[in-house]
Amino acid sequence: MILDGKACSEELLEALKEEIGKSGLHPRLATLMVGSDPGSQMYIRMKHRACEKVGIGSVAIDLPAGVTTDRVLQDVRRLNDDPDIDGILVQLPLPAAIRSGQVIRSIRADKDVDGFHPCNLGLLFSGSPRFVPCTPKGIMTLLEKNHIGVAGQHAVVVGRSIDVGRPMAALFTNADATVTLCHSRTRNLSDETRRADILVSAVGKPHTITADMVKQGAVVVDVGINQLNGRLVGDVDFAPVREIASAITPVPGGVGPMTIATLMENTFLAAKWRVCDPVW
Repeated sequence: MILDGKACSEELLEALKEEIGKSGLHPRLATLMVGSDPGSQMYIRMKHRACEKVGIGSVAIDLPAGVTTDRVLQDVRRLNDDPDIDGILVQLPLPAAIRSGQVIRSIRADKDVDGFHPCNLGLLFSGSPRFVPCTPKGIMTLLEKNHIGVAGQHAVVVGRSIDVGRPMAALFTNADATVTLCHSRTRNLSDETRRADILVSAVGKPHTITADMVKQGAVVVDVGINQLNGRLVGDVDFAPVREIASAITPVPGGVGPMTIATLMENTFLAAKWRVCDPVW
């Protein structure tokens, strides 16, 4: 089974558009990008197009690559104080000269629709999430929509980044899976991956996961987006692994669209929470 993230995301966005239309709310998302990286520019355009599709207002702040951390923080603080902005997204990665951690921590936790603020990550790991990072949450939605159960399964996550790997492991744990989190120092990686009922790869290296690393009938989720010989490929060697897996995400058209749809959901959540003021 091909886990079609594009089709699933379109269904989510259509349902979200209807829900926003009935809510009487007018959510707004602000994006902030530093520099002119073509990949980042493409992602920003996709996010703003999704906003337009579902009825979320959006504003884009584009800063030149040479700006200081203080200048970025100044814009974030202004957005924090703007009552018309529900969600703030700082496009990562930031240039090396910018102190990324400080920028992320400066975003108000109740506007952090990317889910990277330490308060939001802490709530996730405590089992009471507020904003969950969009890629892991989108993966969980994709599994659910395809009727793939998680409880009791052995989930192996390859990659321990704060935006995918670690929150993915937390979501699996919260959903009653048994979780193994692998990384660059993991010994005998293939021994770990072959034990997985659900295997998620988020390392950013083409064809890291080969057919001999996958258990027969496993569900394989490929988060990687890499260029190889002029083609867009994932972390998984798709064609041979497809013959072994019971379900697999393609690249492109798998996890990526789900990430953007989840960002829209998080932004609408921020707008709803702004008016009902939940206690965390």
